Amino acid sequence: LNEEPHGRGLIHPTDQAELTEAELNEEFTRILTANNPHAPQNIARYSFKERSFKPIIVDQMAVHFVLESNLLHKDSDEARRLMATPVEDGGEAEEAGEEDRPDSVASKADKKELKVTNQFNFSERASQTLNNPLRERYCQTEPPLRSNFSATANQWEIYDAYQEELQKQEKNKEKQKAAPSKKDEEKNKNMHKLSCFSQSDDISKVGKAAKILERMVSQNTYDDIAQDFKYFEDASDDFRGQKGTLLPLWKFRYDKAKGLSVTALCWNKKYQDLFAVGMGSYDFLKQGQGMLIVYSLKNPAFPEYVYSTASGVLCLDIHKQRSYLVAIGFYDGSVAVYNLKEKGQEPVYKSTPKTGQHTDPVWQVRWQDDDIDNYHNFYSVSSDGRVVSWTLFKHELVFTDIITLPLHGAISEKPQCLQCCFLYTACGTSLDFHKQTDFLFLVGTEEGKIHKCSKLYSTKYLETYCAHSLSIYAVKWNHFHPEVFISCSSDWTIVVWDHLINTPMLIFDLKDPVADVAWSPYSSTVFAAVTTDGTVHVFDLSVNKYEPICQQPVVPKKKTKLTHIEFNPIYPIVIVGDDRGFVTSLKLSPNLRKKPKRKPTVNTACDISFKIDM
Repeated sequence: LNEEPHGRGLIHPTDQAELTEAELNEEFTRILTANNPHAPQNIARYSFKERSFKPIIVDQMAVHFVLESNLLHKDSDEARRLMATPVEDGGEAEEAGEEDRPDSVASKADKKELKVTNQFNFSERASQTLNNPLRERYCQTEPPLRSNFSATANQWEIYDAYQEELQKQEKNKEKQKAAPSKKDEEKNKNMHKLSCFSQSDDISKVGKAAKILERMVSQNTYDDIAQDFKYFEDASDDFRGQKGTLLPLWKFRYDKAKGLSVTALCWNKKYQDLFAVGMGSYDFLKQGQGMLIVYSLKNPAFPEYVYSTASGVLCLDIHKQRSYLVAIGFYDGSVAVYNLKEKGQEPVYKSTPKTGQHTDPVWQVRWQDDDIDNYHNFYSVSSDGRVVSWTLFKHELVFTDIITLPLHGAISEKPQCLQCCFLYTACGTSLDFHKQTDFLFLVGTEEGKIHKCSKLYSTKYLETYCAHSLSIYAVKWNHFHPEVFISCSSDWTIVVWDHLINTPMLIFDLKDPVADVAWSPYSSTVFAAVTTDGTVHVFDLSVNKYEPICQQPVVPKKKTKLTHIEFNPIYPIVIVGDDRGFVTSLKLSPNLRKKPKRKPTVNTACDISFKIDM
């Protein structure tokens, strides 16, 4: 048979392109990147919430191929390798040969189907997981000791137990009838103190939180005034020439002080937004209780501290360095010192008839610098004619009589009886110490005279000024000039003095009784006064030596009388008290608070006298 072997050849499809060998071997590359050419890169949209344009981040990644699977085809080489090499007992399996292939008939007949290890989502090993398996902790305690007890109780044992209990109760009754020992009393006191402290701590925490909340509410209520009063300026001063005005700000009033008058005002020297108000009565036929009230400009609605007193308050003064100490003089002749840090209502120091209490109302108290032994001390003057120094020791208030005010300058002989003593003594109404010379002080009297005294002389005046024809209400040294002081009286006049000259320098007639006068803290020539007709008068001697530059009614003329006035140490504010218990704060316009121009210092006495007399 001449059969030719059939050769193998390539059969080309009819629609195949005919390419040369060089064209077949040419490679075409295409680079795939993660940047999506169709995604925008800078898009901004307007945010109505934030009122601005915000950029929007667009995903720039382009996905070309995704494969998520853990399946293998059973006829693939990897599947055959996995089926042929199972892991058993940590041993290593040998590689599969020709007999292990699935097309072998012997392997199908003899071998069983093997379990294939899962190499994709196997999570039993810590090295193949991101999070380690959780560990649990347990706390074990030793069980309490137990013991089994069993007994039988008959009637006699029950009877004996009742008898023992009755005997114990009788002994306890006998102990209760006996007086308690000192140790028990101390224990009870300590327990009572601890309970009081715990209750007071809880109350103080609640009170502090309530005070903060009240302060926030009041600041929201008075926000327009609290924010603007420091910066508001009266534009009408430009058209008034040298005149000025007073702008009413707040009114302070405590409801429980109804029926009491404002008898004293004093600013805190350390915290300039705090001021103390003394409440009492000038009607001596209607005397009763009084009050010490401390207000803050930050909370006009309610006072910061309130202390009730058994007698009416007539005067007070706050310590300059230790601003929590307040000295008070009462209508019954006693003086007291209150500590604002203490939580109780009682004063920490108070005078008694055994410790030198005055026999008449105390009209003025003034703090002085600490003595040689660093004890705090203050001075008081009363209608009984005594000027007394009070020293604060640890547990008592010690007094020392500085001078007993004689009527005629000096007393040659001691009076024979108590009636003669009252006839020979003057009634002190006001007191003020020199700003630079601490031993020098002035005392105003009901007779209308002003006495210049010294701590070194107890029976004689250094000088006597025939100032007024009626009782003197206030005497105050100038803050800047060491030789000038001012006085006011119910005889309708204000007098400016030089203590080296026995005659007045300036006299102002206000046509009504002058209740109080005060020097300004920013100028040596500015002072303010209040009259009983409800008017505030502001003077500036550098502008006008004959008339006030401001006369403004503050309260109704027929219903209310003004009693006191005080300047704020830093703010352009004055506070005015009246006989109805109200305290009104007023802001000075720019014309009322001009600071004088500084001149070269020559002789201080000649310089200031020239300013006033020109």
